[in-house]
Amino acid sequence: MTDSTPVVVCGIDDSQGSRAALEEAFRLAARRGARVRALLVYEQPEAWSAWSYGPGAAVPMPEPEVFGESAMKAAHAVVDPVVERLRTELPAMPEVEVDAQPGHPAEVLVKEAEDAEALVVGHRGRGAVASAFMGSTSLGCVLHAPCPVTIVPLPVPA
Repeated sequence: MTDSTPVVVCGIDDSQGSRAALEEAFRLAARRGARVRALLVYEQPEAWSAWSYGPGAAVPMPEPEVFGESAMKAAHAVVDPVVERLRTELPAMPEVEVDAQPGHPAEVLVKEAEDAEALVVGHRGRGAVASAFMGSTSLGCVLHAPCPVTIVPLPVPA
């Protein structure tokens, strides 16, 4: 894999919509001769000093590296089964890079998509009201990404 190999960035988490998006990212990358960069974005706790639990008690927070390692394990737990499932479908399985980074999902995904062929994200279908209050990763990506964005809906049960 070289730096000149095109890349399709895919935002992942532990949801059904994320897995559908990852499958689409692999199919898109296979058609374009690109690689896949599967990226799990996690939010770090505000303070690293201690969590309070009851009067006068403090539980030390894990170091930031522990969160990163846990996120990487979670990312591989999402990606590895999808790769295995698609090996028989795709004649030339694209290379995949799995990563986990702290931050706000839409911001990190948009930044990582700066030189990408495409950005692929799932749609959870929370609805307009929930998205307005909670913010929408897919909407943030569509509004700010420097490349084409594909939003993959949840699969329809057969």
